[in-house]
Amino acid sequence: MSDFENPYQSPESPIVPEKPQGGVSALNETMLRYLNETSPWLRFIGILGFIGCGMICFGGIIFTIVMLAASSLTAELGDFPFWIFPLIYIPFGALFFFPSRFIYTFGTKIRNYQLSNSDEDLELAFKNNKSLWKFYGILCIIYLAFIPVSVILTIVGGVVAAVTGFLS
Repeated sequence: MSDFENPYQSPESPIVPEKPQGGVSALNETMLRYLNETSPWLRFIGILGFIGCGMICFGGIIFTIVMLAASSLTAELGDFPFWIFPLIYIPFGALFFFPSRFIYTFGTKIRNYQLSNSDEDLELAFKNNKSLWKFYGILCIIYLAFIPVSVILTIVGGVVAAVTGFLS
């Protein structure tokens, strides 16, 4: 070992492992069986996600229409901005369209790989899997960044309410 080598450095290996001789896929039978058994569930969850996205968007629109039509209820609530509900529900419905699409496409490409044995289908399947987890990771970062902001706003709102006597 030379003086400049880092003993804590991760071992290096090629990004793409060499393909076994004879053109056999790098996936063994157990891996292929697990992928095959997972594919219908991924497509099922993806379809449920699409339905959920549509229901969230539709629910936001229906809720707004019903609340605006119920004039007696809106008169009691004052000038509550009911138009804000579609601004909340519809983007959330659209936001959750993307993980549903990634999940569904992952399952579809695994099924296509089972039928065609094409490395391109397997690559696209895992690309969608990567995109799914990248999407959820970014969403978690945004959520974690939102927590301190909401805590600060809650404290400021409480102090303002206490000072102005809003709560009494």
